Amino acid sequence: MENHRKHANLNRRDFGYLAPLEIAMLGTKCSTIQNLAENISSSLGRKIKIAYADASHDLAIQPPKMDSFTFHSSGDFGISGNYSQNPYQDRSMFSVYDLLLINGNHFPGKSQILILDKEKEASIRKRLDQITDVKLVIRMQKDIEDFDILLEKFPGFKAIPHFDIGQTEQIVDLVANFVDQNIPPVKGLVLAGGQSRRMGSDKGLLNYFGKSQRIYTTELLQKCNLETRLSVRREQQVTETKVIEDIFLGLGPFGAICSAFQHDPNAAWLVLATDLPYVDESLIRKLLSERDPSKVATAVKGKKKEFPEPLVTIWEPKAYPIMLQFLAQGISCPRKVLINSDVKLLETDDVYIYNVNTPEEFDSVKKNLEKH
Repeated sequence: MENHRKHANLNRRDFGYLAPLEIAMLGTKCSTIQNLAENISSSLGRKIKIAYADASHDLAIQPPKMDSFTFHSSGDFGISGNYSQNPYQDRSMFSVYDLLLINGNHFPGKSQILILDKEKEASIRKRLDQITDVKLVIRMQKDIEDFDILLEKFPGFKAIPHFDIGQTEQIVDLVANFVDQNIPPVKGLVLAGGQSRRMGSDKGLLNYFGKSQRIYTTELLQKCNLETRLSVRREQQVTETKVIEDIFLGLGPFGAICSAFQHDPNAAWLVLATDLPYVDESLIRKLLSERDPSKVATAVKGKKKEFPEPLVTIWEPKAYPIMLQFLAQGISCPRKVLINSDVKLLETDDVYIYNVNTPEEFDSVKKNLEKH
């Protein structure tokens, strides 16, 4: 008798306690921890998206009579609401951040910055079980020694970088390196699951360069050292083995991108359609070199085009929950997601993103490519 599985076995994005990448800072006064978080954010906030999680000490606060949202043209956004912590909602809220700094005196974090303070050794002892992956040790006093409880728990504790609280530049550099080391890898996704109704035949099988376009496009991404998958419909007849079948059915490219994220939600996906024959290796390498992982996506836009091209785009892992939010509103247009999200645009000549949809367009492009 088969075991009954109550829930689908879905691939999940890697999270700590609250966010994909998080550092809990603990061991001294909360005001010092907040100042440290502000210093890190002031230095890195223009390069990466940072949030800070803390607990309020105000015992007089009461739940508001209504939730209020205050918008300002500067971008400042204030919320006052009745919100109870929930791990699933919390992770959704923090999933779009590159780094979450946490007041570790109140909440745990997957990685930690320990702050050694002579007056707060008891605080470290109290939270010893939460200390599992120390990236940095900060000394509040120059003459403070490593606590014995830490040396006992971590035999290599002295090898962990140690800085004084005033060494802000070195602290920021170490945090920046931690973020850089955890930038999601990029994988390739060749979109070959379209219906090709206007063409009258599978556009992925068209031959511009002596082989089918889906093979050519796959090899193009592989030349750029990308582990690449072919996006197909379940009923398609394909010989390739590295494929991702659409599980978001009837949504076109939007569903193909979401299906790729379900396959691997921890990778960024460089999406390339098979009906863009002028895209070449130089453009792909340019897109990779210009990638900004702090954005939702890095997309190509024609110089004379009004909107970006979603099918020559690096979609970051943080794009997945955003796309699902659009889908919940009945929107399945990846271009609309780009237009209404924080993205980086890479301008290029319009010819690179010329889209071929009909037999006449194919014949014209084929002849032009043969000339050049």
